[in-house]
Amino acid sequence: MDAVDWNDDDYFGNLATFGGAFYLRVNCWFIALGIIWTVIFAGMSFYWAMGGMLGVRSLGGSIYEMSLNPELSFVIMIWITGFIKLFGATVLLMLLVQWRKPLITRMLYYVTKFSGVFLFLYGFLNFITIALSVFHILDFDLDSYATFWRLTFWEPFWMAGGAFYFFTVKRV
Repeated sequence: MDAVDWNDDDYFGNLATFGGAFYLRVNCWFIALGIIWTVIFAGMSFYWAMGGMLGVRSLGGSIYEMSLNPELSFVIMIWITGFIKLFGATVLLMLLVQWRKPLITRMLYYVTKFSGVFLFLYGFLNFITIALSVFHILDFDLDSYATFWRLTFWEPFWMAGGAFYFFTVKRV
């Protein structure tokens, strides 16, 4: 059976059934938050690729130094990362489509879950390593300004994005 039965009576989103074998609950609130997070995240890359400097110092280290006098390859890399980030919003939007093939839905489910775990762990592990550098256990090339912003904004921002992606969908 390829038909998809969507029930809109759930507060947290929609429930799709695929031939009785695969149940997927989509959380529309987290999809919206994930898309907003992704567009902001990609927008920052596009802004920086166009030469904007607001917020770059908060990244610290070699990224900040390269942004002061960027080579063309560095600017191209920033543009590419912006488009890669936008791909995440596309994946989240695809969760709202009523796919007739369960394989597509399963792939979207696992890609979204994996992305959420990856984003969260990336931010969490960066947070730990930067915190360890604050206590002089690790040695990083970050000034106190960048360290402050990485611990209070950037790494929690990554973790929030990971939570948004992870909780967009669940298998029931």
